[in-house]
Amino acid sequence: MAANPLKIGVVMDPIDAITPKKDSTFAMLLEAERRSAEIHYFEQKDLRLLSGKAMGRSTLLHVSDDYSDYWFELGAEQEVDLGGLDAILMRKDPPFDMEYVYTTYILDRAKLAGALIVNDPQALRDMNEKAYTAWFPECTPVTLITRSMAEIKAFLTQHGRIVVKPLEGMGGRSIFVVNDGDKNANVIFETLTDFGNQFAMAQVYIPEIKLGDKRILLIDGEPVPHALARVPSDDDNRGNIVAGADARGQALSDRDLRICEHVGPVLRDAGVLFAGIDVIGDYLTEVNVTSPTGIRELDRQFDINIAGLLFDAIEKKLA
Repeated sequence: MAANPLKIGVVMDPIDAITPKKDSTFAMLLEAERRSAEIHYFEQKDLRLLSGKAMGRSTLLHVSDDYSDYWFELGAEQEVDLGGLDAILMRKDPPFDMEYVYTTYILDRAKLAGALIVNDPQALRDMNEKAYTAWFPECTPVTLITRSMAEIKAFLTQHGRIVVKPLEGMGGRSIFVVNDGDKNANVIFETLTDFGNQFAMAQVYIPEIKLGDKRILLIDGEPVPHALARVPSDDDNRGNIVAGADARGQALSDRDLRICEHVGPVLRDAGVLFAGIDVIGDYLTEVNVTSPTGIRELDRQFDINIAGLLFDAIEKKLA
């Protein structure tokens, strides 16, 4: 533990709207509370730049792992120099829009003033969770990113069954499995590309999705030894918990570990302390550095403390 209690900032969605027993940000806040950290709670609207200085209107926050009554308490508000905080957790959920980008600019200035940002603002801007898989083609299924409806249609004809999805989505939204000959294919491609005006992703369908879409968490480039396999329900193709998938913990396979060996060092070198990669069968399908989830489910199934490992890494960086 650090010699003095940490001053931790967290930028997140409204805390009264989260589901604490499932929320990974809440797991991080509980660990900060266990370490007697001073927790400064922010929403995006509380941040600003003043003559190049990153400032914020923070609310002191206390949390408790008791959901039956009052699981968080907001205290005094105060003006805070963001660079004076030890670390800031950027945990705002997508959409990854220009407001999100502007927020990373403020966090960049806080970083320059001395705060550790988890994750690094440049990495947040650079690593789109779907497009960034292109940096690891040796780990991914055959993947096409294009605006062209004709190219996606040709890709479907070539491979017979594909998955298509928007680059900016999360939680399984607007993900389609399309078979060659599907009469809905054209309208799906039109919708996802906005008639050729925006990029979309197409990947070869991986049959092992039936065994689960594995979420693997990495802390400073090192994988947590268990994955959360999100097994689609009988009436859905999507391996997303919010879409009804069943979450089953399992040990990492040898192939999972090899993928982590490729991806982990790249993320670590880019300042990503906490990431979630998605693996279906033997293939990397997404890299999530914005607000990865899965902590609470894995903690419960395997009696581990993933947020504790993250804070160990944060304290090591600050030492």
